[in-house]
Amino acid sequence: MTALKEQPTSGATSGTTSSPAGPRRPRNRRKAAATGTWNAVALFVAAVLGFPIFWMLITSVKTSSDINRLVPLFWPHHFTWSGFAGVLTDPIFRDDLLNSLVITLSTVLISIVVGFFGAMAIARFRFAGRKVFIVAVLIVQMIPLTALTIPMSLLLDSAHLKNTLFGVIIVYLMFTMPFTVWTLRTFIANIPRELDEAALIDGCTRWQVFYKIILPLVGPGLVATGVYGWVLAWNEFVIANTLLLDNTKQTLMVYLLQFQSSPTHGADYGGLMAAATLTALPVVVLFVIFQSRISAGLTAGAVKG
Repeated sequence: MTALKEQPTSGATSGTTSSPAGPRRPRNRRKAAATGTWNAVALFVAAVLGFPIFWMLITSVKTSSDINRLVPLFWPHHFTWSGFAGVLTDPIFRDDLLNSLVITLSTVLISIVVGFFGAMAIARFRFAGRKVFIVAVLIVQMIPLTALTIPMSLLLDSAHLKNTLFGVIIVYLMFTMPFTVWTLRTFIANIPRELDEAALIDGCTRWQVFYKIILPLVGPGLVATGVYGWVLAWNEFVIANTLLLDNTKQTLMVYLLQFQSSPTHGADYGGLMAAATLTALPVVVLFVIFQSRISAGLTAGAVKG
């Protein structure tokens, strides 16, 4: 009798546990369908955004007949590297590449060093005028760069720094330094002060606390900030085109503008795309090398300390 009474109970229990299995399947199907739909949308957006890059790369290796076809050719019949050879053997390109490297490296290094100490002062110390300094950094970031082009051109002309690489570096620091200070301030603020106090109790000096604790922890933030500062300085065009008048002192962005008007190149679209590819290559290589540190830096900077 006890066994007979327990059978309905077990059947009811099994029915109770198996009943939710029915609605779960449609829910899982809807979830899988939604995931597939969003993946398809993401692939479509990626294809739209990546097509200009694909077209630039393909055009750089096309022959003139394939480029000038009335019907666009999405894959060339014959590949040619004459565009890259013509650009790499151009002395103006080599000079402008060197100028871009000097300006960008100098801007990034100065902004990282000076901006790091400025961010350290804001995040770790209390001093008179601290809030005013923070507000000034925000105000400088809000001013459009194009609004400062003509005033800075006149100022540098009066100081005899126009048409010089040093003058362009000074102007570039105006928009990379506030960005560096404000970004690194977030990374330093996320480091607990208890680490500093524990190191001081253990006998470390302020300088040892700085380079043994704070600097290694802010390393990913320094890399991420430096890479984005590189992108800002490397891709800048308006100031370089306004302040650098000599062909031997211009950057690669100005070189791309003047490529088509040059009597040497003319309507060489393959060479132009080859020059654009070589100009974009350093930024791509930089992101590939420091990809993991950039991701770690962005994640660390997104957490409020």
